[in-house]
Amino acid sequence: MDGAIHQAAGWELLEECRKLNGCATGLAKITKDYNLPARWVIHTVGPVWQDGNHGEDELLASFYRICLALAVQHGIRTIAFPSISTGAYGFPLERATAIAVREVKNFVEQNPSIEKVVFVCFGSPAYDFYRNTVKQAIA
Repeated sequence: MDGAIHQAAGWELLEECRKLNGCATGLAKITKDYNLPARWVIHTVGPVWQDGNHGEDELLASFYRICLALAVQHGIRTIAFPSISTGAYGFPLERATAIAVREVKNFVEQNPSIEKVVFVCFGSPAYDFYRNTVKQAIA
């Protein structure tokens, strides 16, 4: 995901990111969008799945809360999230989906300035998990 964003945004995004001095797992930083069809890019590092006993759930939950707080701080009303950590970092998809939907739902209920949240899914399994989890959360 990171490579695709940087490629689409152009070299200016990389230059701004270098000035951020990295980002710790579970935290987030924000930059301009450059050549992307958005105003902002929120950068984060999701947790690497070990075995579920090393704070992975809380780090992932923290990521969503911090990203959404940054969105509110910058007047962002629409935000899109990929399925963080479920690819190369090995976080179980079903578990990550439940955390994502729970944290977004809880945050948006308390912060109505966020008008739209999009979960971007790669492939049918992720889409099905998100669709079913969102349906249960809003039922």
